[in-house]
Amino acid sequence: MQKRFTKRKEDFVCENCGEKVIGDGYTNHCPKCLWGKHVDVFPGDRMSSCKGLMKPVGITVKKGGAFVLVHECVVCKQRKNNVVSKNDNVDLALSIEERAKRQN
Repeated sequence: MQKRFTKRKEDFVCENCGEKVIGDGYTNHCPKCLWGKHVDVFPGDRMSSCKGLMKPVGITVKKGGAFVLVHECVVCKQRKNNVVSKNDNVDLALSIEERAKRQN
């Protein structure tokens, strides 16, 4: 059975805004602009061949109250959910959700 999560502590430069991001082993998107990159099939495996940018398109709330960002790949349109971290720009995340509601 394939492992569903691999912790990888990696630093990267955001391909959307240019921010230098210091990874903590769970970081998969830029805390400044909230964009990510479609690199995983399962978190941390780096097995996706897509490599498209992942646009933040919404936010949901998990049972227990944790905010979850919804990302959509600009290339293949796959959607993935990512827990909002303490370093994320929460105001931006909430404004993305407001924009998404107005478009629907």
